[in-house]
Amino acid sequence: MRRYETIVIADPDLSEDQRGPLFDRMTEIIDQEGGFLIETDEWGGRKLAYEIKGKPRGYYVRLEYCGTGPVVDELERFYRIDDRVLKFMTILLEKDADIEAVKARMAEAEAAETQAAEEAESEAAAESTEETVAEPAGEPESAPASSATDTDTETTPTEETAETKEEV
Repeated sequence: MRRYETIVIADPDLSEDQRGPLFDRMTEIIDQEGGFLIETDEWGGRKLAYEIKGKPRGYYVRLEYCGTGPVVDELERFYRIDDRVLKFMTILLEKDADIEAVKARMAEAEAAETQAAEEAESEAAAESTEETVAEPAGEPESAPASSATDTDTETTPTEETAETKEEV
């Protein structure tokens, strides 16, 4: 099988509910023709370099998939027929892609992402328990009180700042 990347520019005036079926149909075509969808990356609305069908903006989506020639032919036929697609471009990334290796890389990436999320959650939980331990409930923090009557000698403001710097 070969590995392809297709970038599709969809009509920006479509709502999220109208865009969903368009992208679902793309993934269905890949599955029906015996292909394997690796990644769908929605870039969102962007300004076009020039107007296409009278539209200054477009909604960009990148599909990365493995398949044969009939997968690409059917996808491109669908893009030409559907008015919701302004432009598309398909690029061959790899001539001899090993699907098992691609699936293994996807599984490793997903496992690493899951592990990173779990670590972030455990760190957040640890920080929240440290904060509760550092501030016991029910006891207000008391600041050391110093007044002029507690000291034997009066100090000038410059002497006070020097003394407080030494304490810190």
